[in-house]
Amino acid sequence: MAEVRLEKVVKRYGKLEIVHGIDLDVAHNEFVVLVGPSGCGKSTTLRMIAGLEEISGGTIRIGDRVVNALPPRSRNISMVFQSYALYPHMTVRENLGFGLKIAGQGEEEIAKRVGEAAEILGLGPYMDRLPQHLSGGQRQRVAMGRAIVRHPDVFLFDEPLSNLDAKLRGQMRVEIKKLHQRVKTTVIYVTHDQVEAMTLADRIVIMRDGHVEQVGTPSEVFEQPVNTFVAGFIGSPPMNQLDARVSSGKAVLSDGLEVPLPADARVSEGQQIVVGFRPESFAPKGHSLHGADQSLMVNRTVTIAEPLGTETILFASVGGQEIQGKMLNPRPVAPGEQLEFTLDLQRLHVFDKATGKTLR
Repeated sequence: MAEVRLEKVVKRYGKLEIVHGIDLDVAHNEFVVLVGPSGCGKSTTLRMIAGLEEISGGTIRIGDRVVNALPPRSRNISMVFQSYALYPHMTVRENLGFGLKIAGQGEEEIAKRVGEAAEILGLGPYMDRLPQHLSGGQRQRVAMGRAIVRHPDVFLFDEPLSNLDAKLRGQMRVEIKKLHQRVKTTVIYVTHDQVEAMTLADRIVIMRDGHVEQVGTPSEVFEQPVNTFVAGFIGSPPMNQLDARVSSGKAVLSDGLEVPLPADARVSEGQQIVVGFRPESFAPKGHSLHGADQSLMVNRTVTIAEPLGTETILFASVGGQEIQGKMLNPRPVAPGEQLEFTLDLQRLHVFDKATGKTLR
């Protein structure tokens, strides 16, 4: 079994601590994605699991072994990097088999494993090509194939798609998902792209400033963010967040708009709060995703309309702040046009202004 467990893992560079006592359990065959803004410590955490960075405190276990002091080659992990890291003078076949050759595997075993990886990743037509004659997506598949042939306990991916264009990223996300379904093993994947995280992960670990903010399924972190950071980071477009004051069970915004608060909101009279709602929960009447049983009708002037085919993103002002709404089954909307918007109160989020923590 290839569980990965981090217990109070710390990383310091001199006196500067950049990873602060992380606890994380990754189950056997689970696909876990570490996501967060640049500099949050996600790649450093991955490199500590790989053995490429020494830990400054805590314990890392892979399976039933504590691997704190083990070199990378002894951890039975394979890592796929952002830069592909292919040998430019070797063919695809030679790149795939090189690690096995160094490990002393026989030619027959190398040929077998290389053939299996090539079949899984569709590399058969390219086996005798050099990396310079491959596209970015093909190179990334070779990098993944080189990891597969080792039969590792754990796959580690460090932002493997960031060098690809948008279309190729979408294609490679599908390839990686298929790979995990075929090659049953544990995957820990690092990205700054929350779309990658949402589409690939069994569970998402959201990091900020060396801390874990929330761990959950894609649905959990989207529907039940624990604080304003997670609420603003997960979702595209991000959640609208408006400052308000509690008065008689309502959130009073700076422009005087009163928004009824959910009955289960843990608020007190006069408390400073943040009201959050997804763009799809703020839609023109007749163009919403959900038929809301509890809603608030708000007339607002559209400042910008961004048509996206099956939906249009609409910008308007609420509570003195610019927010975004979504129009499904859209019609043309001109800047300056006034629309009646429906705010779905059942999908309202409430956060404490001082701490940022959820109040529901």
